[in-house]
Amino acid sequence: MDYLAALTPPLVMAVAFTALIVVMIKSQGGANKEKEDGVVDAALARAEAGQRKPGS
Repeated sequence: MDYLAALTPPLVMAVAFTALIVVMIKSQGGANKEKEDGVVDAALARAEAGQRKPGS
């Protein structure tokens, strides 16, 4: 029975990790994709504008 107790935590973690990956893949795209892309583009534009200094 010790082998069963030793295998249970890794098995539970493997199942949880697989479920997490499946949820992440399924949540990509969809109805909010354009809004999310716009938010990322705006954040990148702000970061790039902050790095540029006039006269350098």
